[in-house]
Amino acid sequence: MRGTFLGMPAFPAFPEAAREAVRDETLRGNLRHATHTIRDKRARAVAELADWAELREAGQRIKDRTLRHLDRYLVQLEESVTAAGGTVHWAADAAEANRIVAGLVKATGETEVVKVKSMATQEIGLNEALEAEGIRAYETDLAELIVQLGDDRPSHILVPAIHRNRGEIRDIFRSEMSGWGRPAPNDLTDTPAELAEAARLHLREKFLRAKVGISGANFMVAETGTLVVVESEGNGRMCLTLPETLISVVGIEKVVPSWRDLEVFLQTLPRSSTAERMNPYTTMWTGTTDGDGPRAFHLVLLDAGRTDVLADATGRQALRCIRCSACLNVCPVYERAGGHAYGSVYPGPIGAILTPQLRGTASEIDASLPYASTLCGACYEVCPVAIDIPEVLVHLRERVAEAGGPGHRLERAAMKAAGWVLDHPKVLAAGERLASRTRALHPKNPPGAWAWTESRDLPEMPVEPFRDWWRKNRT
Repeated sequence: MRGTFLGMPAFPAFPEAAREAVRDETLRGNLRHATHTIRDKRARAVAELADWAELREAGQRIKDRTLRHLDRYLVQLEESVTAAGGTVHWAADAAEANRIVAGLVKATGETEVVKVKSMATQEIGLNEALEAEGIRAYETDLAELIVQLGDDRPSHILVPAIHRNRGEIRDIFRSEMSGWGRPAPNDLTDTPAELAEAARLHLREKFLRAKVGISGANFMVAETGTLVVVESEGNGRMCLTLPETLISVVGIEKVVPSWRDLEVFLQTLPRSSTAERMNPYTTMWTGTTDGDGPRAFHLVLLDAGRTDVLADATGRQALRCIRCSACLNVCPVYERAGGHAYGSVYPGPIGAILTPQLRGTASEIDASLPYASTLCGACYEVCPVAIDIPEVLVHLRERVAEAGGPGHRLERAAMKAAGWVLDHPKVLAAGERLASRTRALHPKNPPGAWAWTESRDLPEMPVEPFRDWWRKNRT
């Protein structure tokens, strides 16, 4: 575990969870409509830029250069944040990060906090940790609010409530809002304008009352100590500017060296995520400023397994991720199974390579995630920082297989036997002829292959092996 929570309870292996999810027709319909809409809009937004390929390569190179010298840039970031009036804390794992944040909130004397949407705080289970300390955290992103009110779990990186339709959201608001603050109107309908207004009124009183805000960050600029949050609603900006104390929990991989580097990602992130030319709200802050914004700023730099990922030459490219979610929207597996089946706050293709590296592959769910893919490559094609997700999936599958287990021991034995046969052409030819002559006796479901043949047919054996046909027919 390496002290990494990743925001989820114990979960079954991906195949079991996915099998249950695909039976839910409402879920599949919600996912299909949302992912197809987002990815189509993204394709049009990306097509507007003639230099998209160059921007993609630039993002990859910036991230790789930063990761190679991450120690230097993190020290520079700490110096810049401190010089600007902020305080930097280092957290080796989820438990330490939660202790730091809880201690900072307690020091203010407050028992409530408002939160900007943050994958890092979900990853470490911050809300649950604060609740155990008597502190209530209120999510203010609309989708995160829906998830929180519904006692649910996020299902998407960008749109956590993507698995809910408008009718379900209306019902959640009607039944649950009163327990968290201002209730929803009794005559609330499922029209987007009314749902948004109900959420706005519910959240406004929390913004005006809260003394402590908690956020993550999309980027951190090492040269100035500036943090950046991009969003579409403006709720994040309320959390970042109104409270007296701001605490930001950010993974160490989110640093970029300079403003010039940041400029690349401010072009690629909005187009890849929300299909916008730029985000409606891009909030940047550098330390503290008298009379403007929070009076105290704390940055908690989170490792939680990231340095272990960095040590893997193939797997470290997962740390390039800018959390745009484009890979989820094109993935045929995610579209049918949804995010909950991945058992992590990082679902979809990126979650299938990031989670097993952060948590390890000892558990059943983590060992199954590298196999939650068709290896079709669509995720790589849309990634704005060119993460070769199929390459990392195969790399992690090899790691899982090497770790052993009954199924993988049998697989290794079969591969060893196949290797020996392929190294002996005469044995291979004899086996092919025997297989062709006994083709009428072959079972449709060979022993031990049920998981493969449950949803696909075995190819029919030809009348004669190809090598025999070739010998007779070549001229």
